[in-house]
Amino acid sequence: MTDWLEIDFWEMIIRTTVAFIILLILARIMGKKQISQLTFFHYVTGITIGSIAAEISVNAETHFFNGSIALIWWAVLTVIVNLLTIKSIKARKLLDDKPTILILKGKISEQGMKKARFTLNDLNMMLREQGVFSIMDVNYAILETNGELSILKKASQEPATRQDVKAPGTEPKYIPTEIISDGNLIKENLTELKLTEEWVYSQLKKKGIGTIEQVYYAEIQGDGTLHVDEKTGK
Repeated sequence: MTDWLEIDFWEMIIRTTVAFIILLILARIMGKKQISQLTFFHYVTGITIGSIAAEISVNAETHFFNGSIALIWWAVLTVIVNLLTIKSIKARKLLDDKPTILILKGKISEQGMKKARFTLNDLNMMLREQGVFSIMDVNYAILETNGELSILKKASQEPATRQDVKAPGTEPKYIPTEIISDGNLIKENLTELKLTEEWVYSQLKKKGIGTIEQVYYAEIQGDGTLHVDEKTGK
């Protein structure tokens, strides 16, 4: 009986140690996105990988080699999906969804609230967490893909800027919005901003850029100007 317990104990120690090493290596390979940008997909992936590691560590009935292969393959699939979301805007939207506007120009978006399955209590709670106690103080509120709420206050509510010096508050013409990502034009954002592709080309031409493919990232600013980061070619 004692010999059996000793064998079972040492088997558990070995299985746990190997599983720990595999998990450590896989965590390094998958990168920091698992922690810093925890979308629902990454949340589920993290739980599943952890569950597989726990299963092969303590359950002697689980074949250790098969369990290890399952753990590694799940991590490989996660890496493949991450690469797809980096390379393809469509894949990114399909897997990670896209940010949802909950407050647009100071008005609550009922469509956005329904899409996010948010109640007014949910919205108010998340605003209070950022020190905002009135929806009237908010110009834009966007629910990010990781569940965080990003807000842009009304110009008159910005801390110690216009109100304190009695200067008039000028609301931004646009919400800062991504319109080019890795050489690809995001047409739906242009439509929402009521801008045309011709306008984008003219703005790029003023900056000495001939094609959209040369642009890594471009964002429309609140005052209507275009911020552009060109590709380095590396």
